[in-house]
Amino acid sequence: MASKWSKSLLVAAFSLVSLFFFNVSDAQDSGGKATDTGQSAKKMDPAKIILEHVGDAHEFHFWTFNKKPVSIPLPVILYSPQRGLTVFMSSRFDHGERTYDNYRLLSDEYIGENKLDEKAFRPGKIFSVDAEGKIDASVKVYDFSMTRNVTQMLISVVLLIWLMNGVAGKYAKGQGVKTAPTGFQGAVEPVVVFIRDEVGKANLGDQYEKYMPFLLTVFFFILINNLIGLVPGTANVTGNIAFTAMLGIVSFIVIMFSTGKHYWGHIINPPVPFGVKPIMIPVELMGIFTKPFALIIRLFANMISGHIIILSFIILIFVFGAMNTALGWGTSPFFVLLSIFIYLIEILVAFIQAYIFANLTAVFIGQAFEGGHEDGHGVDHADESVVI
Repeated sequence: MASKWSKSLLVAAFSLVSLFFFNVSDAQDSGGKATDTGQSAKKMDPAKIILEHVGDAHEFHFWTFNKKPVSIPLPVILYSPQRGLTVFMSSRFDHGERTYDNYRLLSDEYIGENKLDEKAFRPGKIFSVDAEGKIDASVKVYDFSMTRNVTQMLISVVLLIWLMNGVAGKYAKGQGVKTAPTGFQGAVEPVVVFIRDEVGKANLGDQYEKYMPFLLTVFFFILINNLIGLVPGTANVTGNIAFTAMLGIVSFIVIMFSTGKHYWGHIINPPVPFGVKPIMIPVELMGIFTKPFALIIRLFANMISGHIIILSFIILIFVFGAMNTALGWGTSPFFVLLSIFIYLIEILVAFIQAYIFANLTAVFIGQAFEGGHEDGHGVDHADESVVI
């Protein structure tokens, strides 16, 4: 069974690497065939390729075959005070090559041809254009499009509700209560028990039950998004700072609603010598916000870094290939193996980061209603989680 699972993981990893090969090779050749290796090296911008893969987009792009992108277009929803509401599919833009209804999806080529400032006019953003195809700054555009991050997040929500309702339905019928759990229920039950015992009870004590729905939802929602993000062609939702920021804000709200009189008394009047209080009060107040901020940055940084590392290894093959063809072919097996190794590590990281986010949230909630950094077990668990 273990051998079967390892083979499946290797196949998935190889598929991911193969997908990146297609995308990176197209990015290198899209500007035309180079006459020499030096010219080819200039055409490829590794940083831009990596940012395109980990960033958001108006389509799910899988690969490019014969210079023709294979992708799934997504709905574009635009509102302009001057033009009103406009809805159409992103395929109308032809991957940034065409203008539709006086709107333009900016591409690198368009920005370069019109000599636009890339800081103000980033590739992938939609702007209004005039009859000549030039940016019309007088028309304000609000983009409410279903980008791939938004679409994938909604898919994750539906998947989470469907899976958990299925498991709950089995328990309601007595399966798993009077008899042994079966199928997916048997796989989920140990995870739920682990979160209950090692996250809920360990950090929240007798009050753990009322927080378990929130902690389990956060854990499984992050886990599902982490795992889907490892499938070739999908979006790395948890590697988006806006997504992790919203999770951090929700956790912050739960933490604040869990605070008590003792907690705020500790913040306003910390138990330190009087001369140190003017220093500690701002530090304690700042600590209220640094806790959710740590949750936001930790999840974002860990989930985006793995994708960037994998892409970096793959791009190195083409960088060496641009220098010397034999060098590119000679180093490719080494970089492919490194990419597969990091991909397998990312599967483990997907579980670890979901657990850490839920665990630290429970630690901060426990500190809020217990009201003190001096309360032992919460601090110990927080330190242990940080080490992980």
